[in-house]
Amino acid sequence: MSSPLREFVERAHAAGITIHTLEVGVEGRTVARQEIAPFGTEIPHRMYSVSKSITALAVLLLVEEDRLRLDAPIVTYFPEMEPTSPWLAATRIDDMLAMTGPHSRTTFDDTGEWLASYFRRPPTHRPASQFVYDTSASYTLAALVERCGGAPLLEYLRPRVLEPLGIGAGARFLAGPDGFSHGGSGLIAAPHDLVRLAEVINGAGSCRGVRVLPERVVRRLLELRSDPGMQAWGAPFRAGYGRHVWLPRAGAWMMFGLGGQIVYGEPERSLVAVVTADATPITGGDQRLVEMLLTALSHDQLDDPGALDMPLGAHDPAHARSLSGAFTVITGDGAPDRVALTVDSAGGEVRIGGNAPLRFSTGGRTVTDGALGRGVIAARWSRPGVLELLLSAASDDISSVHMRIVVSDDDIVTVQSHGSGPEIGAAWTWVGSYRPAGSGRPVSSPWLDNAS
Repeated sequence: MSSPLREFVERAHAAGITIHTLEVGVEGRTVARQEIAPFGTEIPHRMYSVSKSITALAVLLLVEEDRLRLDAPIVTYFPEMEPTSPWLAATRIDDMLAMTGPHSRTTFDDTGEWLASYFRRPPTHRPASQFVYDTSASYTLAALVERCGGAPLLEYLRPRVLEPLGIGAGARFLAGPDGFSHGGSGLIAAPHDLVRLAEVINGAGSCRGVRVLPERVVRRLLELRSDPGMQAWGAPFRAGYGRHVWLPRAGAWMMFGLGGQIVYGEPERSLVAVVTADATPITGGDQRLVEMLLTALSHDQLDDPGALDMPLGAHDPAHARSLSGAFTVITGDGAPDRVALTVDSAGGEVRIGGNAPLRFSTGGRTVTDGALGRGVIAARWSRPGVLELLLSAASDDISSVHMRIVVSDDDIVTVQSHGSGPEIGAAWTWVGSYRPAGSGRPVSSPWLDNAS
């Protein structure tokens, strides 16, 4: 019998996606709970745009408490801001929740005034007329929660949602440059805590006989509000949109974050799933991951997929080369001046420039702490003289580095490094050719005739 969740994991790996955690529950029973160290279902993880759904939940709770009105223009609560046009002045809180605000894109600029940018940027269309995914709308709504709720966003939610669910102090929001919680992308939370929240949403606000959220809040959250059919993303993102929640197919809802952070629910089946991942190396990888997951979850028989791994393929020790020493750059594009290598069939370490060494083993994954945060490295010799490394790391950001090192018989070492992630920076993406330090220019390689 095939295992849909095992096939999901294998398809993700084949696409080059690292799954950090996977948890699936049906009718309150855990059918799958897997993680890859140092990540874990109980360890806080950057959730990116899952943040938007948490922000919407806070807004709807304030509405339930009669401290906000969904049909009120956003400027009602920010009188110090001067809208640039009548269309912006007419933009309602509910328009922003439905992603039908007046801007064609996120308004953040380099002034650091993210909140003000929403009111300062001239609109491109009438509110409630077009679906446009706008993170600045979510940030503005988070500022609204903090203004009307009288506390940081998560502190407002703590007695109302977090404490009833047993969610501890590990959950937090990163702040924007002007000090408000980054309600569009800044949530850091343990994946298992989001399983609990998903069960409450599936239960229309109740879970195992305990009411946590008013039923009307959940109903409003999941109500179809806009048509995202103009999206260039995959089919689950074009089906429908609620209030900062995707409606990927009939009877289902989804919170979704950059890189493959997914919280999914089907109330009729009492099914919940939470995935954290690093799909950043693959163009559209996070959207493809959603489609893979929904395909797996469409099956009635779900079971544990077994241990997770890194998507790097098999290691062949016959392809290995032994090498140790420092190397200086001959030529390259963005390449650092020096690299140091100590490698053989079992593993080794690579030091790039003045950075701390990346230590790895071909016999299994290696947990590491470095400039990109806590992460895991896998390594393999894939072809004769070709060593590949894959690093997936997470701190306040998620990022990965895929490095290919080619060791030639003429002592030339070629290194290609590709970094992926929202904040990783250009220093991790480069290619360069190197020779042993102090050896002089090798005379045995005709490929270097034109190198400087």
